[in-house]
Amino acid sequence: MMEPLLVLLAGVAAGALNAIGGGGTFVALPALVAVGLPPVVANAVSRVALVPGAVASAWVYRRELAPVGTASTKALTAISVVGGAVGAGLLLVLPAASFDAAVPWLLAFATVVLAFGRHLSSALGRPVGMSARTVLIGQFFLGVYGGYFGGAVGILMLALWGIGFGLDAAAGNPMRVTQLAAMYLSATVLFLLASDALTAPLLLTAMLVGAVAGGFAGAHLARRLSARLLRGVLLTTAVTTTVLYFLRG
Repeated sequence: MMEPLLVLLAGVAAGALNAIGGGGTFVALPALVAVGLPPVVANAVSRVALVPGAVASAWVYRRELAPVGTASTKALTAISVVGGAVGAGLLLVLPAASFDAAVPWLLAFATVVLAFGRHLSSALGRPVGMSARTVLIGQFFLGVYGGYFGGAVGILMLALWGIGFGLDAAAGNPMRVTQLAAMYLSATVLFLLASDALTAPLLLTAMLVGAVAGGFAGAHLARRLSARLLRGVLLTTAVTTTVLYFLRG
């Protein structure tokens, strides 16, 4: 019973992290691998298990959604769903080695942009500014990444929106959580149909229950954090996950 308990606790932590600032994958995936699941199966199980937690967080934020720049909420969500499905399809048909090698560099880039994007916008005198088409194209590629692996995709989203529109982390958090749920939801459909995610039902259930509890509680906590504190949580998560990935590599 120790293994399901470990996975349950990892699910709580992952759901809360995703609701507060992102990085839940970096708790969920190692925990599943540690109890004996192959990495690809663990990746699919973690994605399926984290969906209800992400949906619970999105429900808490449902009245606080605001468009990102000139892109409507419906358009952004639709493109996230499509991107998530494409990414999940790539995970099922392509080897993970080459993309996995790029993950630390993607995280490092996201961390730098998240840390200095607002300073760059200030230096320019205003945010860079993006058209609706540019935002949707960027969101599609983020959705592909989210469906394929998903580690720190929320950090990447806030980095993109921050440098493009000067969007504050706290103001963008409700939309980040909602888009995360959209990406994971479409990926989950494919994983349930075509992966081995259901071969570990006890572990899947334990992580799912934990993620729902963590996601619901984390969303309520995030709403009470100041913009500066939330930004600190995001940067800490970004730096930690990036360093861990480089050390792992």
